[in-house]
Amino acid sequence: MLLGLGLLYVGAVLVLNGLWLLGKIEDREIIVVNVVSGFVTLAISAYWAFNPAADAASIKGAALTLLFTATYFWVAYNRVTKVDGRGLGWFSLFVAITVAPVAIQSLRGADTPIGLWMGWNWVGWGLLWFCYFLLLTMKQPILKFTGAFTVLIGILTGWVPGLSLLQGWLNP
Repeated sequence: MLLGLGLLYVGAVLVLNGLWLLGKIEDREIIVVNVVSGFVTLAISAYWAFNPAADAASIKGAALTLLFTATYFWVAYNRVTKVDGRGLGWFSLFVAITVAPVAIQSLRGADTPIGLWMGWNWVGWGLLWFCYFLLLTMKQPILKFTGAFTVLIGILTGWVPGLSLLQGWLNP
């Protein structure tokens, strides 16, 4: 159930951040969903890492989820302080490189449809973080593409599967 909770908020924040990049939401408004999603993923990560039954897999899940948490808090911080986002862009490159072997390992080891889906999620998330590096640090003119891609990734990797897990329509 925690996976569904986390993915629902990942979907919400990605869809809304994509709409923000497309000029549909103001800077000040986007802060709220990033902070809320940051706290949701932080709480999930803390539980996975520090509960009495924590093991290597749950700690790995927590570490990877915290990459999302840091991103959301950083987006909110950038909107409050009105900085240009280059630091977040460099962090996004770090994350894109970090999740590349996670995606490869997930796809190689996938023995269920949900395992394969998670592997492709990591591919999508890694590409999205790389787009943020190109947009924020390298100043490439890909704002509209990145906004639309963020909405698409939010729907396909977060919102729909998160809701499906919470409703019991999908079993991990």
